[in-house]
Amino acid sequence: MAIVLHFNRLDEWPDLRDQEARLRRAARAALRSRGREEGEVSYTFVTVDEIRALNREYLGRDLPTDVIAFDLGDGPSLLGDVYLSPEVAAENAAVHGEEEVREMLRLVVHGSLHVTGMEHPEGENRMSGPMFVLQEELLRSLAEG
Repeated sequence: MAIVLHFNRLDEWPDLRDQEARLRRAARAALRSRGREEGEVSYTFVTVDEIRALNREYLGRDLPTDVIAFDLGDGPSLLGDVYLSPEVAAENAAVHGEEEVREMLRLVVHGSLHVTGMEHPEGENRMSGPMFVLQEELLRSLAEG
């Protein structure tokens, strides 16, 4: 069995629909970097209101976020759901002077790493932790490849 990736509701964001192949490459690269070659992961693109509701319901935080990931498997095959907000990603991209598509690639990688069990610290060490280092290495390699 191989990794099966589902990209849901991309039609609601035409600019992202055009980038589906790149988004899929980013997801596969992140999953493979963690040795995950079998399983199924669903990536659903949601509105800011929807991701806020998910954040409130599952994480107890009543505010929008850019990505939420759920590791649903406890067996040898990967099983996960990743929810991404293109609206929040666009805001983050503008704040950081980043291209929107690159920010979405970052979020796909980030959510994929979470699904494989990686976590990052909160606070000032967040950006220097192993998960963020790997995330940015993967983004660089995707840009080069």
